[in-house]
Amino acid sequence: MSKNLKKAEQVEYTGKYLVLLPEGANTADSISSINQDSGLNLKSSLDFENEFFTMKDLEDTDGIILDKLGIAILNEKPAVENSISSLGESSMIVEKERVVYAIHMLDDTTQKYVEGYRDAVNQFTEMLVGSPLNEEDYTSMEADIESVGSTWGLKATKVTPSTVLSYNPYTGAGIKVAILDTGFDFSHPDFSGRPIVQQSFVSGQASQDGHGHGTHCTGTACGPLSSVSASERYGIAYGSQIYIGKVLNNLGKGADGGILAGINWAIANGCSVVSMSLGAPTVNSGFSAVFETAAARALSLGTLIVAAAGNDSARPGLIRPVSHPANCPSIMAVGAVDINMNVAAFSNGGQFLTYGAVDIAGPGVNVYSSTKLPGKYAAWNGTSMATPHVAGIAALWAQATGLRGMNLWNKLIATAKALPQPKRDVGAGLVQAPTKLRLLRPFPFPKPILINPKFPIDPIGPIEK
Repeated sequence: MSKNLKKAEQVEYTGKYLVLLPEGANTADSISSINQDSGLNLKSSLDFENEFFTMKDLEDTDGIILDKLGIAILNEKPAVENSISSLGESSMIVEKERVVYAIHMLDDTTQKYVEGYRDAVNQFTEMLVGSPLNEEDYTSMEADIESVGSTWGLKATKVTPSTVLSYNPYTGAGIKVAILDTGFDFSHPDFSGRPIVQQSFVSGQASQDGHGHGTHCTGTACGPLSSVSASERYGIAYGSQIYIGKVLNNLGKGADGGILAGINWAIANGCSVVSMSLGAPTVNSGFSAVFETAAARALSLGTLIVAAAGNDSARPGLIRPVSHPANCPSIMAVGAVDINMNVAAFSNGGQFLTYGAVDIAGPGVNVYSSTKLPGKYAAWNGTSMATPHVAGIAALWAQATGLRGMNLWNKLIATAKALPQPKRDVGAGLVQAPTKLRLLRPFPFPKPILINPKFPIDPIGPIEK
């Protein structure tokens, strides 16, 4: 059994609490009311520049209310346990804070996936160049994969179109994309000179990525158009503005409060897309009312949150439900497929009728992208790898259409490519990038030069009649 499956059998808590304030509650009034009724000493995220605060700031008070989300993060302090309990008896919803992890595969299944990917590429190459294709073959074969130049994921999602009749002019320019993960390796040469806004929500650790997961996800969503040392193009929204929020430590571990603080920070900074390749297992029915409200409020403010569905399954025998917080209806949950458009064996599925669905799928097997030095690049598996495909393409659609929030969500769903797999596992299908039709002009043959209407002459020589 993999480490991911062992984690799926338990839910870890930090000892802190999350409190959902009533809809429409004013932050200042809520602080005053809570402080008066419960004896707690709360602050507002507005008290901090750009609404960024550290875990040390949180430890110095009883809790902090996230202004954009209407959610309070409360410390674990025995002296205020009764006060916290009293909040739950009022109209406020109180939840225990969970531990969350980076979602990716780094166990013995990786080798099998790499071998499967290699076989699929060899088969496809043989189909393209091995034997002549007749006219019937050409018309029946859908041209979905470009022959060279970029990762299979970018080809399959139309980031790099395969036909001469279409092209992708979109770069994500003007769109802010937040990657909430393990941080980023700011020394990576492929991002040299590119401005990156960054904040760490992990106590005692800078935003520098000591794990590699955040750098890999950032590379897929927002990596460069080209690289001197990369073997393939791997980045999608290469013209976007990158916002790095470190919410997981260098071991790939974090907590709900840091993620919510990162979401609040992303909204405060005008990010249109938030990518979260992280989660915690779900063992019981239901989803977090706190995260659902946070995501719904984010959508209303023009921010789409995309999250990994989770890697706790072992198909075909075991299909685990979508992880927290991706199982919230207002968070776009992303499942993973391989190059053959089969559901990845590890990818979680929608197990409940009214919530916890997989909304869309992305490439998640043998995904090549940047990672921390000295490795520089790596091919990883996971719904973590599928998620930044969706986030990067969301940035392209945001640029192409001007859509935000729920309208952007609907565009991604409406343009996804249907797959012959259960919707439980792939949702609307494989995410697709916006493209434009290429205007083809006829070859500009030189016009005849008329000296005498009876004797037209072209540049090559006289025309005999």
